[in-house]
Amino acid sequence: MIESPWVLWLGAWAGSAVLLAALWFDQRRRLDATLVDVGWTLALGGSALFYALAADGNGSSRALAGVLGGVWCARLTWHLLKDRVLPGKGEDSRYAYLRAHWGDRQHAKFFWFYQAQALAAAALSFPYLVIARTPASPIDPTIWPFVAGGVAVYALAMVNEWLADHQLARFRANPANKGRTCRQGWWRYSRHPNYFFEWLVWVGLAAAATPGPGGWWAWGAPAAMLLLVTKVSGIPWAEQQSLRSRGEDYRRYQRETSAFVPWIPRAEAR
Repeated sequence: MIESPWVLWLGAWAGSAVLLAALWFDQRRRLDATLVDVGWTLALGGSALFYALAADGNGSSRALAGVLGGVWCARLTWHLLKDRVLPGKGEDSRYAYLRAHWGDRQHAKFFWFYQAQALAAAALSFPYLVIARTPASPIDPTIWPFVAGGVAVYALAMVNEWLADHQLARFRANPANKGRTCRQGWWRYSRHPNYFFEWLVWVGLAAAATPGPGGWWAWGAPAAMLLLVTKVSGIPWAEQQSLRSRGEDYRRYQRETSAFVPWIPRAEAR
């Protein structure tokens, strides 16, 4: 077993970098970067499994890290493949825009973009690293409240993220809804419930990691995820695309509905 957290973390980063480099070669050949989201997910889930196998924590704690990372990775990978890759829609609009914007520099720019995804995956894997290095069992009375509470939040968030994705997919599957905005289920109360529940997953992971060595640092993961989805690559991109495709219908939805945290719709929606 590996005792040094830095050796473990560098190993996870190296593995992520190799995977994303391979996917970069694939996008260069096909001129389609859509798989980068799947690669990021696999890199993060793979990091959790690596920690579960290689860290020096309690066996049950290492197993918990592997299960939490594996379940998260499997669900999101399947969702991304089913929603963005397998239908054969062509390159995701975000990456098509970047390809056009970068022009002749696209291959070099995409290489560093892919490596940034590898670094982000390694950075966000910290809660899994802490859980896998925890010397006590998850059912130890001294840490059980944190672990149980964190796993409960994680599970609740995972179920509702799946539900939000399912509600949106069912709405889009109806041809009569083309050009309209989904206001069903969780989408009535938040414009981006999938991002909210994804962030909540990381809150649960941080809570479960808190009793571990350096556990308070695990709260950097949900903080970083909150920044990413609300200010960088999540909500801003999604809102721009929705405004382009749905126009005034989506502008009304913006006026009526909370952007992130599910909340009662404004009076205009009732």
